Amino acid sequence: MQHGVEFAADVSDQLIGVFQNPALLLGIPLALAGAVFMSLGAQYQHRGVEKVEKLTGVEGATGLSSSQLKGLLARPSWIIGTLMLGLAVLCQLSAMAIAPLIVVQPLGAVALVVTTLLNARVSGHTPTRKSLIAIASCLGGIFLFVTLAAFYAVEREISNENLFTILAILLVVIIVLGACWLILRRRMRALFYVTGAGILYGFVATLAKAVISRIQNGNFEWLTVVCVIALLAAAAVGAYFVQTAYSSGPPDLVIAGLTVIDPIVAVLIGALVLREASAAPLLVLILFGVAGAIAVFGVFGLARYHPQVLSESQELGMQRGSGGPSTGSGTQTDDGPAQ
Repeated sequence: MQHGVEFAADVSDQLIGVFQNPALLLGIPLALAGAVFMSLGAQYQHRGVEKVEKLTGVEGATGLSSSQLKGLLARPSWIIGTLMLGLAVLCQLSAMAIAPLIVVQPLGAVALVVTTLLNARVSGHTPTRKSLIAIASCLGGIFLFVTLAAFYAVEREISNENLFTILAILLVVIIVLGACWLILRRRMRALFYVTGAGILYGFVATLAKAVISRIQNGNFEWLTVVCVIALLAAAAVGAYFVQTAYSSGPPDLVIAGLTVIDPIVAVLIGALVLREASAAPLLVLILFGVAGAIAVFGVFGLARYHPQVLSESQELGMQRGSGGPSTGSGTQTDDGPAQ
């Protein structure tokens, strides 16, 4: 009983400390604004990729060609989406500069809700019960993960040794993803590209936080420059994966993967490399794993049960017209209109 009282008091003190931090209170709305820009940008970029595929007559599911990449630069919708994603990055970097990464980074999960609603309206594929359960798993798992991390994470100074470790792991990740893409890209679908982009963006967020911290402390030297180069390289490969994912899956599936895998990777790096979770007891570490597993389960569930994915693969039963099979327009399903 005494232990429970002490735990409740400790949690209360931490919550009070969080909300007394003016920088954190400003970082949260910035991160939320970034999430909205991310969802809008994803929708517009997805539209641009679809138009380029129709114009070229070639699907980009196995990787966009150089001509398709050039074609994207001529699509107003894709350019608008890119500008919105740029605003999302600006908001995110501003939030990370004034608030802990472990708090602001996972708030991007809000983009999943916004993108799901937008895509349902644009595509006419109303979310099904199973896809809504998958979305709830994504959001529930990531917010549980963040809540636990906020209670027990300890922000530490990033040493040169930490940066060397992060850069070495990133190099291995890029080599593995590149090898998989070269060897198996004919078999790869949206889930691979989403997962790869999420992992890379997790490193991008971590390196961005490290660079911002070093600049704020006036410690801009050669290792910081290497971090900037690695950050740009990971961001470029991740961006290519995202564009390819748009050609082989709906935008809310892409956002689901990014908003779940990205923060989990960033937090895992903080916990294992930067030892920000060294104060967490064993039970909390187990709960970290459970929360992450729930979120990842949601991503796989959305990839399997998303109504647009099912419709395009002809796995979703469709009743045409009002009286029986038909080939006319106005296709309807139990889950809403389909294109």
